Amino acid sequence: MAVISPHLKQTNAGYSYSGDLSDPLVDAPAHLLDGAIDIANYAASHAADVDCVGGFPAKEFERLAEAGFLIAPLHSDRGGSGLGFQSKRIGITLQILKQIGRGNLSLGRVYEGHVNALQLVQTFGSLPQVRKFAQDARDRKIFGVWNAEAEDGVKLLPAGEGRYRLTGSKTFCSGCGYVERPFVNGTLPDGGWQMFIVPMEQASVKVDPDWWQPPGMKASASYKVDFTGVELTAGDLIGQPGDYFRQPWLTAGVIRFAAVQLGGAEALFDATRIYLQNMGRIDHPHQQARLGKMAIALEQGHLWLQGGAAQVERYAPVFGGLPGKSQTDPAQLVGYANMVRTAIEQICIDMMQLAERCIGTRGLLPPHPMERIIRDLTLYLRQPAFDIALTGVGEHVLVQTEPARELWS
Repeated sequence: MAVISPHLKQTNAGYSYSGDLSDPLVDAPAHLLDGAIDIANYAASHAADVDCVGGFPAKEFERLAEAGFLIAPLHSDRGGSGLGFQSKRIGITLQILKQIGRGNLSLGRVYEGHVNALQLVQTFGSLPQVRKFAQDARDRKIFGVWNAEAEDGVKLLPAGEGRYRLTGSKTFCSGCGYVERPFVNGTLPDGGWQMFIVPMEQASVKVDPDWWQPPGMKASASYKVDFTGVELTAGDLIGQPGDYFRQPWLTAGVIRFAAVQLGGAEALFDATRIYLQNMGRIDHPHQQARLGKMAIALEQGHLWLQGGAAQVERYAPVFGGLPGKSQTDPAQLVGYANMVRTAIEQICIDMMQLAERCIGTRGLLPPHPMERIIRDLTLYLRQPAFDIALTGVGEHVLVQTEPARELWS
């Protein structure tokens, strides 16, 4: 059984944290939120410049690196801030992701993948791997999670002497050409689903940018990548087969991309107000009613993120770990995360419809930012397995016997 990260030990049930939980730096990442707001403002002002197939917010990532956001997902004892990993910092992680999404949804999508990948490394990686990849983050390498695939999905074939050869492709590889440490899954000959990281500067892959011809999220560079012929060592493999699917953490991670999406809704809210103010339409009762609905919806989204963060913190000290002393049912965390995702998707849909009614045709034409934000958000909302998420909530609550007031406490 693999030895994993320095503060996690593996058991038959999963992983438990053994580090210092009385971390005096719990509030240290607060300054990062101010930095995220500044970077989001810069990203919003330059979003139109990269809104094309082949575009990418590279300058924005340089600013993220300068401000310490590439190392921020590392545990605080490795020089980071524990964003997305230490549970007491999930709340501020979601606020930061929301702000980055407000600036540019493509930027938020790729940065959320960076946070996700480093959480997986720290949860399932061996101590040498955690040290190695933490140094890569300090060296400003961008991580990502490339998991989607079609019929020609990635297979991991043993090649002898502890080496493996890859065949097949991944789709929607966001940040392609900029992500240097993609976290990838491949199928083993026995059907197991194995995680690994590909050091891209050492790999020869075939990139198909023409595969990516979307109406929105153009600057995310979500190309198709063929890994056929790439060879890996056992040191590139992360965790055990099937670890990626461990619950409640696989589903709990949806609150991160929901936070980025809510950032898009916040951008719509601000753009709509500015438009109406500039047009002198702030006194119209119908516009006031629509803005009232938008304000309510946005605040509901904020509260859902707070609730999701509280559920994660209550469940375990680190994201991916075993429950702490105040153990709750893992199905409760899964159910709540699915509610967050479902509710925020509907909030974003409602915000787009209300914004469109407020601004009319003129505001939906480029170069008005509303047109791009709606395109990006519409595409980004199409995350997989929406119906499963919704029915999963119903399945959970239907078997519970406690009163409604106690379902999520």
